[in-house]
Amino acid sequence: MLDLAALLEDSARRYPERDALVLGEARLTYAQFDAYANRIAHLLVSRGVEPGDKVALSCPNVLEFPIVYYGILKAGGVVVPLNILLKGREIAYHLADSEAKLYFCFEGSPELPIAEYAIAGFEQSETCSALIVISAESGAPSSILGVETLGEALASVSGTETPAAAVVREPTDTAVILYTSGTTGKPKGAELTHCNMVLNALSTNRLFESVPSMHERYLLTLPLFHSFGQTVTMNAGICVGATLVLMPRFDATAALEIMEREKIS
Repeated sequence: MLDLAALLEDSARRYPERDALVLGEARLTYAQFDAYANRIAHLLVSRGVEPGDKVALSCPNVLEFPIVYYGILKAGGVVVPLNILLKGREIAYHLADSEAKLYFCFEGSPELPIAEYAIAGFEQSETCSALIVISAESGAPSSILGVETLGEALASVSGTETPAAAVVREPTDTAVILYTSGTTGKPKGAELTHCNMVLNALSTNRLFESVPSMHERYLLTLPLFHSFGQTVTMNAGICVGATLVLMPRFDATAALEIMEREKIS
């Protein structure tokens, strides 16, 4: 069980019909969440990602963040979540420093064109072999010409609906690389093992006395690319089969409405 991907697989087996991810009107059960993560794993393997390879991810709190995150883990890869405010030169540094082999990025918006920054960084990278854009509207074409979208990439892979067990990793293998803020120099990649990440999630649930039978309902406002959001809300919640309600950008009025509507615990 000291394999981070096992948190999702265990909850999917035990609570397949329980809502796992919610964003607005969109809802995915644990069975659907796990199946989508399997499809990402199939895609990565088809692109040559091997156990231990690094895969970068620039994405706000939308459904695709946890799906891609766990898909990378299922393929045996190492997740490298990047701050969505990074610009091209900064992204190029992170891709090179982490030796990322593949890069997923969210399309973004006119106010925050994440994919434009990602493309600028990717074009400067000598190690990253592919960039896949997660469309702002799930399954829709990207507004950026000439890029491969996640929908297009998944459509090109055969057998993506076939359930697949995660590539088994050792507890001491690196699961996630989180970058420091770089306030005293260039950001440094902190390597967190599967054991680190799983025990952090378990410790969080022990602290808050969260158990699967309580069916906790989390509001995810903290950015998931940050250590706090990943551990205390996403991974800890998935560990106990909680329903995770995602909020891409915090708004106090909207948060209160969601808390009431979704019965956030």
